[in-house]
Amino acid sequence: MASTKAQARPGVLVTGGAGYIGSHAVLALRERGAPVVVLDNLCTGFREAVPSGVVFYPGDVSDAPLVTDILKDRKIGAVLHFAGSLSVPESVAEPAKYYTNNTAASLSLAKTCIAGGVERFIFSSTASVYGATLASPIAEDAPKAPLSPYGASKLMTETILRDLSRAHPAFKVLILRYFNVGGADPKGRSGLRDPNAAGLIRLAMETALGRRDALDITGDDFETRDGTGERDYIHVTDLAEAHVAGLDYLAAGGEGATLNCGYGRGFTVKEVLATLERVLGRPVPSRIAPRRPGDPASAVSDVSRLKATLPWRPRLDDLETILQTAYDWQASLAEATQAGRPPAGAKSLVPPSAS
Repeated sequence: MASTKAQARPGVLVTGGAGYIGSHAVLALRERGAPVVVLDNLCTGFREAVPSGVVFYPGDVSDAPLVTDILKDRKIGAVLHFAGSLSVPESVAEPAKYYTNNTAASLSLAKTCIAGGVERFIFSSTASVYGATLASPIAEDAPKAPLSPYGASKLMTETILRDLSRAHPAFKVLILRYFNVGGADPKGRSGLRDPNAAGLIRLAMETALGRRDALDITGDDFETRDGTGERDYIHVTDLAEAHVAGLDYLAAGGEGATLNCGYGRGFTVKEVLATLERVLGRPVPSRIAPRRPGDPASAVSDVSRLKATLPWRPRLDDLETILQTAYDWQASLAEATQAGRPPAGAKSLVPPSAS
């Protein structure tokens, strides 16, 4: 009887599951024994990031016939929607791409999910919706003033999903606004692969590995404790587990909600750099560079609503752990590239076909 119930559990579709955060969510779901299906167009994702045993479909979330078939054939009851474009500078240069890939594609996916009977939908949003909010820590009801088409496209999608959920009460939506995500799977199974990814931690790793002459500290005259910008960093594995907790929350009858995802504390650029040097036991070269337009002095999450809503508590909420796992992963990628072999842990990550 237990085996029959287990087989009858609805599947979970992870869009963008071959990407950085999505691949960690797949690992978290697999550890819970959930039936997982990945849909990814591999625009920025990597096929080798999908674990063996996970059904993989190459394709786009806006392909309604494909998504309809997946929902039906794989008996999907929940969707984790990570797929989308996420470069702020690129969004400024190519806004149409972001409104198409993030907003229009998400609308298409949501409509298909509603028609297909999906009852749980978790959307990957961003703290970029707040813009240069002056008050920190930032609560979910803080003013929204995104500074880029990336942030604007995510905010539009949030509004669309809430409206759809109100019109279709069975379609429960949980919106998670990420602050700064870092680190890699502690078991070495996944990490950040995209060579075009930005962010302080990624740039610090490239500097530590000798790919950059120095880490640019963009501004040292902010009103913070050491003059450099302060940010809230969350380990990618903890973030992935928050999504699993979100599915549990919705399955238990929880109502739709919008939640910040961070640790509720911040570290400045100089503090991140000092911690990385402590982890590595050696200096990492840096230099002061001009401020970037629109950068707030501090962006730290108010996570009181997150903790009150989800059955989740972080396990890896330590900056040293974030930086150590990020470095170990990037070092393994570099070593594997030089040796012409898969990165550590990747030999078991060759996925089967979708058939």
